Amino acid sequence: MKLSDFKFDLPQNLIAHFPSKNRDESRLMVINRKSGLIEHKYFSAILDYFDEGDLMILNNTKVFPARLYGRKEKTGAIIEVFLLRELNSDSKLWDVLVDPARKIRIGNKLYFGESDQLVAEVIDNTTSRGRTLRFLTDMDHDKFKSMLKSMGEPPLPKLINRPVIDEDKDRYQTIYAKHEGAVAAPTAGLHFSRELLKRLEIKGVEFAEITLHAGLGNFRAIEVEDLSKHKMDSEEFIIEEFTANKVNMAKERRSKICAVGTTSMRAIESSVTINGRLKPYSGWTNKFIFPPYDFTVADAMVSNFHLPMSSLMMMVAAYTGYDLLMEAYKVAIKEEYKFFTYGDAMLIV
Repeated sequence: MKLSDFKFDLPQNLIAHFPSKNRDESRLMVINRKSGLIEHKYFSAILDYFDEGDLMILNNTKVFPARLYGRKEKTGAIIEVFLLRELNSDSKLWDVLVDPARKIRIGNKLYFGESDQLVAEVIDNTTSRGRTLRFLTDMDHDKFKSMLKSMGEPPLPKLINRPVIDEDKDRYQTIYAKHEGAVAAPTAGLHFSRELLKRLEIKGVEFAEITLHAGLGNFRAIEVEDLSKHKMDSEEFIIEEFTANKVNMAKERRSKICAVGTTSMRAIESSVTINGRLKPYSGWTNKFIFPPYDFTVADAMVSNFHLPMSSLMMMVAAYTGYDLLMEAYKVAIKEEYKFFTYGDAMLIV
């Protein structure tokens, strides 16, 4: 398939800039792959589609408050620093993006905090926007990370064009987030409230957790028309043996398995055997899933409504079927569903 196959007109007013009042009160479109039936519900109705013994796969990554603002030495210019990845904890080296990039050179120093508690030096230019920073401090690692977190703010996507508010610290994070490392939230999981998870548990639905640290590659524009030539950014993921066993047992008893989000789906599809069994794994994946693709583990999937020509939309199209997804998106626009990070959800069964 081609990039242009995934182009559609998305009205700007349908991009959600704020979360719904309560997590499980967002709208839910339910799509049946076999019948093509499209239903309109609220997210709490997901209860009706799962039974005792069914299994949901959740991504328990935790979003790091990765966006900081520093002052450039001498000029005092405000520079946005987006922490992508810690390269070396002993040397306090970080892979970062800076904006505006043109103002930053190797050797420049940046000061963070009201009283310049942290100083960082630019030591390398890795890409046109990317840099490597060394934080110049001898404080221990835990104290240093704690200070970074106190200075950072939730890394909302740029398309959510508004100041960060207190509510974002809670809502740009799933309620089951555990392992810090993501710089983008696994958005399908944002719809689950504690009450809804409890009700699913009481019904007998089981949960298996994987960890995939979602990166900025989720928002990176695809620049090639031939999708087979697109290279995804690598993301770190972990599937424990306990999780793999749980998924395989659900598969053996023919229970329904639901991948919550594209990140969960990418993880399980990156670590599956030829005969469809999930295996433990700790490492990286740059798997790019687009139609046509044969999925091997999940019988259902929860997803948000994604932007035109995004890799996330392409994965969902591979799962739903291209024609059915494009029809569902037309319906979503007509019915004024909200798109993107804080938008509404779909359940594909």
